[in-house]
Amino acid sequence: MTVQIPVRIPERDAELLDEAVARGRFASRSEALREGLALLLREEREREIEEAYRRGYEKVPQEDWIGEAGLALFAAWVEAEEQGKEPL
Repeated sequence: MTVQIPVRIPERDAELLDEAVARGRFASRSEALREGLALLLREEREREIEEAYRRGYEKVPQEDWIGEAGLALFAAWVEAEEQGKEPL
């Protein structure tokens, strides 16, 4: 099921939207707005997750050695890849 939501946008935004449709980037204004909304909702969900992590780390801070070990592992991984070896 879909819901129709009337929305007003500035005239210049409508022109830019129409240009994107004319270039073939989107099949229609509606498709462009749906894709934009999906991106916005995905970013909002990521922001909520990041905020939950932040609150968690405020309650239980990560010990320094964990970050240091993670950085060392990542450096070894990158070095192995650069040498054409299997990282693990």
